Amino acid sequence: MSTDQPPPGVPPENDPFQKYPPPPPPQGGAGSPYDQSGNLPPYGGGGPYDGGAGGYGGGGYGGADPLAGMPPLASLGKRFVARLIDMLIVGIPMGLLGIPFGSYERITETTDDFGDTFTQVTSGKSLLWSVIVIAVYLAYDTIMTAKNGQTVGKRVMGLRVAMLNDGSTPQSSVALMRAAVLLVPALICCYCLWWLVNLVMVAVDKPYRQGLHDKAAKTVVVTTA
Repeated sequence: MSTDQPPPGVPPENDPFQKYPPPPPPQGGAGSPYDQSGNLPPYGGGGPYDGGAGGYGGGGYGGADPLAGMPPLASLGKRFVARLIDMLIVGIPMGLLGIPFGSYERITETTDDFGDTFTQVTSGKSLLWSVIVIAVYLAYDTIMTAKNGQTVGKRVMGLRVAMLNDGSTPQSSVALMRAAVLLVPALICCYCLWWLVNLVMVAVDKPYRQGLHDKAAKTVVVTTA
């Protein structure tokens, strides 16, 4: 777990998602140069993420809310569906392409040894193809996330990946790190188990609902609507 994250209930320094009340208008009621009426801006510090009493900004419990001013965090369910969509987008075409290239070996002989059967299915070209599929998924996730913080699945579900420190779209190097932490362990151990660990992390992590890949890249997943 990253040591850069603040403890629960304490916002990070210079929290980019924190919304502060606007400064008072100049003397004479000139107002903002973008406000020709001379009045305060229409939102005057009162939005749902401000620091007012009883809202996200702390107040009632004696400590500032680290989520104050931040777009709503993505739910575990939406993140799961978004990831499933992305896996299908990459997995179905790659699976179809893999058939003529011999990535899946057909077992034509009956064997009493389950170990021999498992080895026959997973060895050779099948393992090589698994590496290729992971590389394609890694490229897909990295390019899409670095472009605007959204893969196709996240766009469908109304989510995006943002940097924790300022809410910006991750740079390519950060997007690559994030995807690699999620995908590369599939070459070492059971991918389903690693994915399950990340799901549990998202479910229990406070206050930002970060998976291990989010913590490594210092990102969060927020809603866009």
